[in-house]
Amino acid sequence: MSSPHTKIAVIDIGKTNAKLVLFDFSLGKETWSRRMANAAVKDGLYPHHDVDGLWRFILASLQELARDHQVDAISITTHGASGVLLAEDGSLAMPALDYEHIGIDDTRAAYDKVRPPFAETGSPGLHVGLNLGAQIFWQAQTFPEAFAKTRWIVMYAQYWSYLLSGVIAGEVTSIGCHTDLWAPAKADYSSMVDALGWRRLMPPIRKASDCLGPITEEVADATGLPADTPVYCGIHDSNASLYPHLFSQKLPFAVVSTGTWVINMAMGGKQVELDAARDTLINVNAMGQPTPTARFMGGREFQILMEGNSVVASEADAARVVGDGVMLLPAVVEGFGPYQGRKAEWINADGITPGERRVAASYYLGLMTAKCLELIGADGPVLVEGPFASNAHLVAMLSAATGREVLLGAAEATGTSLGAALLANPAAAASEPARRVKADGAALKRYAAQWTELLT
Repeated sequence: MSSPHTKIAVIDIGKTNAKLVLFDFSLGKETWSRRMANAAVKDGLYPHHDVDGLWRFILASLQELARDHQVDAISITTHGASGVLLAEDGSLAMPALDYEHIGIDDTRAAYDKVRPPFAETGSPGLHVGLNLGAQIFWQAQTFPEAFAKTRWIVMYAQYWSYLLSGVIAGEVTSIGCHTDLWAPAKADYSSMVDALGWRRLMPPIRKASDCLGPITEEVADATGLPADTPVYCGIHDSNASLYPHLFSQKLPFAVVSTGTWVINMAMGGKQVELDAARDTLINVNAMGQPTPTARFMGGREFQILMEGNSVVASEADAARVVGDGVMLLPAVVEGFGPYQGRKAEWINADGITPGERRVAASYYLGLMTAKCLELIGADGPVLVEGPFASNAHLVAMLSAATGREVLLGAAEATGTSLGAALLANPAAAASEPARRVKADGAALKRYAAQWTELLT
C-alpha cells in the first residue's frame, strides 16, 4: 500500500448517472471508469433511490477494478438533498426518498411552520424535497410507525461510506446543503433539529477528509480488495468541485460545478445580501466555511432543449444567432434558479436550425450562470467544472457576460472525482494548468446586455 495514497477509487453518484473511477495522482487523471444510469424506483411506499442497484454496481465495479489495478483508498461523492434513515441494526428504516417526489408538498404548510428562517440556515424554501428537512418531516408525518424505527439520519455520501466501512458519520458539506438542518454561522444544527427531537438521530460529525477505517470484511470478500483498504468520509458533489481550488486559488474566485444542477459558489467575493426567492443560499465547504451559492437546473434544461440531438454547432450557426438576436429567455425548468415564476420564451427563433438551437441554448445557460454569479457577489476568475467546460459557446458567453476570465477544468477528469480523490491525499492538490478563456467580443457583450434588458 503506497503512502501517501496515489490511486483512489472514487464512487461518484449523481442524480442522473453514477460512476466509479480510479484517479491516479501519479498521472494526474482518471485511468479507469465504469458508469450506470441512475433512475428512481417508482414502486413501494414512494419513489426512492435505487440503493440496492447502486450497491451491486459499486461492488461489481470494485471487484473488476481490484483484479487489474492497485487501489490505495476509496472516497465518495454524491448529489445533495438526499439522506438515508437507518434502523438500529444499520438496515434501512425506510426507502431512500427521491427528492423529486411531488407528494412531499402534501405536508408543506405544516413544515413551513417549523422550518428555520433563511437568516439562520442560509437555506431557502425549495420545491418538493430539495430541502432535506422537508423530506424527513414528510416521512415522519406520513409514515410515523416506520419513522419510529429510525436510529440514524445519515447524509447520502456517508451512507455509502458506512456500507463500505461499517462506521456511521455526519459531514458538514452534505448537512449544510440547503437542508434546513444546519446553521452555518453557529457551525451547529439548526433550531428545528432540536425542536423536532432529531439531534439524537444525527451521527457524530467527521471531516470529509477523515478516514473512517478500513473496508468491512464483507466488502473485502466481495471485491477482492485488501482488507486494510481505507475508506474516507465523503463529500457533497458541488463541494468536491470546489475542494481542489481551496488549496490552489487565490481569493477572490468562483467555481461553477455543472451536471444536472449548475451550482455556482463564490469565495472571497463582494458582500451582497442573498435573495432566497432567487435560489441563492449558503453552502458549507469542506473546511466548514459558509460559501455563498446560487443554482439552477442547467444540465436538465440543456437535456430538455436538445431533445437528444447531439448536433455540433458551427461558427456560422453562432454568427446567425448573434446577428439575428435569436434568444431563449428563462426558465426552461420552472420553480428553480434566479428567474422563478417565468416561463421559457424564444425570441426571433422562427425557422431555427438544430445547430442554431444548440448555440442559443448554450448562450442561455452561460447568461443564467452569469446572473447566478452576480447574485452571490462573485469576483475574480470563474472556474468551470464538469460537462459545461467543454461547451465553447457557453463558456464564451459566460466570459463576455461577466467580463472575467474563465478557467476550464481538466478534460481528463470531472471536478467532483478529483475533489473526492483529494480527500484521501490533500497534499496532491497542487495548482493544475487550466485552459483559459477571455471573451472580449463586442457582439457577445451586446447580446448579453439585450438578454438582460428583456428580463427587466
